[in-house]
Amino acid sequence: MMPAAHGFSAADWQYLTGSLQLVDAARLDRPTLSVADFTDAARCRQLLDQLGPVIGAPSRRVTASLLSKRLAFLITGASFYALSACDRSLDISADNCRIDASHDGTRWTSCLPLHRLDAQALPSNQRDRARSVLVGQVFAGLIAPLWAVLHQVSGVPMRMLWENTAVRVYSLYERRMVDFTEPAAIARRDADWRFLIDAPPALFGGSVNPLARFLYAPTHRADGETVRFRRTCCLYFKATQPPVYCRTCPLLTVAEKKGPERITAKQR
Repeated sequence: MMPAAHGFSAADWQYLTGSLQLVDAARLDRPTLSVADFTDAARCRQLLDQLGPVIGAPSRRVTASLLSKRLAFLITGASFYALSACDRSLDISADNCRIDASHDGTRWTSCLPLHRLDAQALPSNQRDRARSVLVGQVFAGLIAPLWAVLHQVSGVPMRMLWENTAVRVYSLYERRMVDFTEPAAIARRDADWRFLIDAPPALFGGSVNPLARFLYAPTHRADGETVRFRRTCCLYFKATQPPVYCRTCPLLTVAEKKGPERITAKQR
């Protein structure tokens, strides 16, 4: 069994470093970029041009959207799982993070490298303030600058980038953290979810809260599945042959009209 580490229980540390791909930056044996390097337009453009052929993306715009989905999963997954499941705050500052865009030609192999992995416990009388600081650090301090440069160099719409982010947070709270049984963890998760949806736009570095903006009512489908369809397409289908659509893609109804052979729903 993996030992406890950096203030986390053994089980939580295993989940963070396994499913959520948190790693010690010093132990990573492949090149990564600092946030400053990534947000340099020339370096970012070069990264997208190198990554595009690897993931099968036909344009910088598609590459930028798909990369943003992966980065959003890595950044929000580790930070908010630590917050809600473990009652701890990781350092997700731009200075502490590295950007990993590794892909083996079939799937993402990238992770979230942090220089400092120790997480601060959150005393109950300081938790609300610490949570606000973390949310601002994650979104306004880290993600917003990353998305700004992706938009600048590729033309990918900011709305698409932020919906890519929002759906990752929804999945974390509505799918990955639904099986909590400890009352304290359930209460933390629910309180953190409400805070994220109601958080002031300034914590996201803009004029709107994207987590509230894209929280559309779910659709109850004839097959019994409940799906919250997106309003923007992440362009995943453009990097697959034949086209594969995410299960929440707004283009699924369009694809259905073109015949069953064109309809393949990506399950995750």
